[in-house]
Formats: sequence, structure tokens, C-alpha cells
Amino acid sequence: MVIAICGVTRPFGITRGQCANSGTRMPPSSSIFGQLKPYDERDRAWDILGRIARKVQSVVGAKFFTQIPQAIRIGGRLEATQYQYTLTDTNIDELNHWAPIIEAAMKKLPELQQVASDQQIAAPHVDVVVDRQDAERLGLSENLIDQTLYDAFGQRQVATIYGATDQNKVVLEVAPQLARDPTILQRLFIATPNGVEVPLSAVAHYAQRLEPLTISHQGVFPAVTLSFNLMPGVALGQAVNAVDRMVARLHAPLTLNASFAGTAQAFRASLSSMPLLLAAAILVVYIVLGMLYESYIHPVTILSALPAAGVGALIMLWACHYDLSVIAIIGIVLLIGIVKKNAIMMIDFALSAQRSAGKSPQEAIHEACLLRFRPIMMTTFAALFGSLPIALGQGAGSELRQPMGIAFIGGLLVSQWLTLYTTPIVYLYLDRLAVWLDRSYRQPRLAEMLSPVPPSLGIEERGGAE
Repeated sequence: MVIAICGVTRPFGITRGQCANSGTRMPPSSSIFGQLKPYDERDRAWDILGRIARKVQSVVGAKFFTQIPQAIRIGGRLEATQYQYTLTDTNIDELNHWAPIIEAAMKKLPELQQVASDQQIAAPHVDVVVDRQDAERLGLSENLIDQTLYDAFGQRQVATIYGATDQNKVVLEVAPQLARDPTILQRLFIATPNGVEVPLSAVAHYAQRLEPLTISHQGVFPAVTLSFNLMPGVALGQAVNAVDRMVARLHAPLTLNASFAGTAQAFRASLSSMPLLLAAAILVVYIVLGMLYESYIHPVTILSALPAAGVGALIMLWACHYDLSVIAIIGIVLLIGIVKKNAIMMIDFALSAQRSAGKSPQEAIHEACLLRFRPIMMTTFAALFGSLPIALGQGAGSELRQPMGIAFIGGLLVSQWLTLYTTPIVYLYLDRLAVWLDRSYRQPRLAEMLSPVPPSLGIEERGGAE
């Protein structure tokens, strides 16, 4: 569990000219990491965070965000909340204009909560503008003015005091209580090379303005990262689609590039590649089964068990209130290799009975169902009981493995119940289809072979015989 408490810790910074050297001595945000008790000794993590959030609402001047670290973390960027949405633009003014607009729109989405931004463009600064002509007339260089300001606000190390067993650094700076007051600039003096002290106000004037405290980059472009958490019961895919629709409605300029980062980006990439991977796996299985049984048709009979397994896995995940996560998809992929063994046991025996014993398809599949029922049930229950510890485990890290076990059990139960009835039916119908296709292919060839001999060809042959 990660608790992030964010708030500006110091409202005053000093810059000279257009250079944003902040006088802030502490970071504008901080994080608290908490280790939870074992699962059986505590409430759910989100319930704990909800109680903490209600108690810290009374803290004035701080923003409070929470997140629970994922078991599989993608990307090294640590934000206040769990999922990231990054905006980049070649024009930093345009980026600073649109980032708050998109952040405000994201806060209105019912799928999201605790929307945060790493944009810090409202840091009060004092801009010190030096009159170069006056400074040169008094013998003050810009470097001397810079060094004097750094001596006052930059914590310059000027000496080291050596003791018998230790050493102490001597740091030069103005008193901390004075550094928080912008009027201290009116009391600063700059020593000229001749030993004359000139007040800073004689060669410079001051202007208070708002400047970015930090400017983040992604690649070579300035970037603003908006992070968010999901509302209870909302899947990441729903949130991603909601954010995409919201950004499309805003009609942002084309130069503003918006994209998900971290876990959300990996989720979107997996959505585009996972169907291709599943299709490739099924194609490989089909080719191997086709070579094994020397048939184009009956591998389809074996693969007919896969839809039932996928539906069973999704139903079980929905019933147990789990998302279709990467771990759950791994469980579904494992089902491809497990659930087809029921059909393999029956089809292998039926084809052998047809080809070796000359039995009809009905007799062959009926005998296969009777003789293969016990090994089918034994192997299914062995796989089922083997996945129960994964689905029901309560130890450390069990929440990572549970979706895979639950998807696996749901797919096994539904496919086991359906394939015992559907596999023989699919086998018979596809066998009839194979016979019909074979007959449709052989009849034109047979008609061509039995067609009458052309007269010219007959006369030549008779002449040759004579």
C-alpha cells in the first residue's frame, strides 16, 4: 500500500531574470509507505484506505492520494495514483493550457477517482530584473549579483570545521525566517570590488509572478502526467474507453499528444496483440492435430471444446468479481492445452475403430464415449483439484494468482459438462461433411474417367492396331 500526501511546502521562491531557480528547500510532495498485516487479520486494502482518507480530509493545505502497488508493475514512473495518462506538446504554453482542462474533465468521469497531476505551474516566484547600465556604472557585474543571491539563498558551503573524530560543514545563508519574506531583497547589499556596499534595490527591481516549479519531459518534449484510480467495480478497459471518448469531445489541438503510460499502456497493447496470439496458438494446434489424424475436418471437432472453456472462464471470473487481467488471460491460454484432451481421447479411439475395425461413425464414437469416460473424468478432476490451491489460497501474493485459478476452474467445469455431449455430435456431423466433400470431389473425377472415347482417338488406335 502506498499513501501519497501532496502539498506545496513553501510558497516563496526567487528567480533572477527568466531563470527559475526555486528557493524551495523541501519537495512539494511526500509519500508514506505502509505494510499491511496478513490477509486474515485485516479488512480489504481499499476499505483501509477509505478510512484513512476520511480522517485526513481535515488537513488544510494538503492533497491526499492513495494507491495499492500492483503485483506486476510496468514502468518506473511513480505517480500519486495508480494509472497514468501523459500529455506531451512541442509548445509548453499550449501544454500548460490544456492539461488543467483535461484534468478537470477527467475528474467528472464517473469511472475515475482521485485524479492527480504532476503539473506545477502555479509556484509564486519573485523575478529579479537587473538594470545592466546602472550595475555597470556602479562597478557591479551580473556574475557578482548572481553570486550574492546564491550566497543568500543557495546554501553555499564556505568552510569545514575539523574535530578530533568528525568534521562539520559551514554553510552560508540568510536566516531561515528571513528567507521566507520577499522583502528581504530590499535589505540585501552587494559588495563592490572597491569595498563599497550597494543595495540590490539600486540596480534591480522586483516582480512577483507565477512560474513552473518543475518541467517534466517525456523523450525530448515537455510532458504533464495525469494519474487516476478506478472507482470500485470499474474495469481498466472501461476507464480507458471513457478517457478516450472524453478527449475526443474536447477537440484538443493536433500538436497535443495524449497517451496512456505504465500499466494502462501495457493493457492497451495487450488488447491489440492478445487476439493475434490466441489465433496463432489455435492455428498451431490445428496444424499439429491435422498432421496427427491426417484430416482437415476432425481437428475442428477437437477445437470445438475451446469456446465452452472460454465462456466458462469468463462466467466464473464475473461471478467471483474479478477483472479479465493478464493473469486471468494466462489461465485461459492454459485451458487451450487442457480442455481439448477430452475430445482427443474420444476422437483418437473413434478414428482408430473406423479405420481398423471398419465400424460405422455412430458405433465408433459410441464405443469411444463408453470406454474413454473414466480416463476423461480422472484427468479432469486431477487438473481441477490441482488448481484449487491457486484459486483458494490466502497466503502472501495469493491475490495475484487467484484470477488464473478461478478462470481455469470455470473453464474446466463448463467444458467438461458440455464436451461430453457436444463432441460426439460434432464428430458425427463433421464426418458426414467429410463424406459429402469427398463424394463431391470424386464424382467429377469418376465421370471424367468414364467419359466415351473421342471418335478420332478410336480410329487412330484401331489403325495403329491393324
